[in-house]
This record gives sequence, C-alpha cells and structure tokens, in this order.
Amino acid sequence: MPGHVILSHGSDSGPEATKVSALVRVAEALGWSTFRPDYREEDKLGYAGSVPPRIARLVEAMRSAPRPLVLAGSSMGAFVSGLASLHVPCQGLFLIALPIDIPGCPQRFDAARGVPGMLVHGYRDALCPVDAAVAFARERGMPALLLDDDHRLGNHVAVLERQFELFLRTVAD
Repeated sequence: MPGHVILSHGSDSGPEATKVSALVRVAEALGWSTFRPDYREEDKLGYAGSVPPRIARLVEAMRSAPRPLVLAGSSMGAFVSGLASLHVPCQGLFLIALPIDIPGCPQRFDAARGVPGMLVHGYRDALCPVDAAVAFARERGMPALLLDDDHRLGNHVAVLERQFELFLRTVAD
C-alpha cells in the first residue's frame, strides 16, 4: 500500500535539487504522496545552526503525514531525517551521502532502531567520509550501496531512482 514520502534536500541546495526531484518522480509514479520541505531559511544559520530548526520543521511535517511514512534525504537532509526518526515513528529511511558528524554540531548522527533503511554513498565523497557512513550502516544491519562517485552522485541518478523504487516497494509490502 503506497504511503507518504518526505524528501529533505542537502545544504546549499533546495527542494528542487536533482536527487530529491528524481526520487519524487519515482515515489509519485508508484502512487506515493510526497512533500519536500524548503530548508533554505534554516540553512542561513550555517551547518551546525541549521540542524535544530531543520529537525523541528521535519518533525512537524511527520506528525500529520499519512502512513506508511518514509523519510528520504541527501547529505544534511539524510542527517536530519535520521534524527527526526527518533522523535516521530516512520516506516523507512533512505539515506544518501550521509554525514555522521556536522562540524560544530554537538549531535552525532543517529536514527530510530528497527526502522528499515538503505544507505547510498559515493566512494569518492570528499564531504562525508564513506567509512563513517558504512560503519553506521554495518552497526545497524542496514543495506548499503556504494558507488564510484563523489558527494553529488551525479553520475548515478538513475541508479538512485531504481534503488529507491525497490526500497519503496519493500516498505509498501
């Protein structure tokens, strides 16, 4: 049964970002409803300063969202998706280019236990070290797809789309 996906963009980006837009198309083609919060105002507070208000905005959207609910995010969007899952239950986490630490932010990445998840990360990601993200996925038993790409994963948008489709089909079953 299709549900709802909230897709969170990264810093220095917006709700129309390439990866987020691609995932929206996939979700909507499968009959899922979608929402893309616009965090650009929050992002003016800097990387660490944007984390609490981003989480607050996402948690607010989650409270009234239809179920099943999946959170998907790229970079800072992945970071806040995991942290928001600690506040309001969701049925899935799709994490792209995941940072484990945000410089200046006292909170390290975490996510609700028992929530099905998927990590997609580039081997050549210079912003978010792949080893830290994979260590988190390994500790949680979360599947991880590692691609020969950088932080933007621009050479693998079609792969992201296919992987997200499989993930949503699994959550919907």
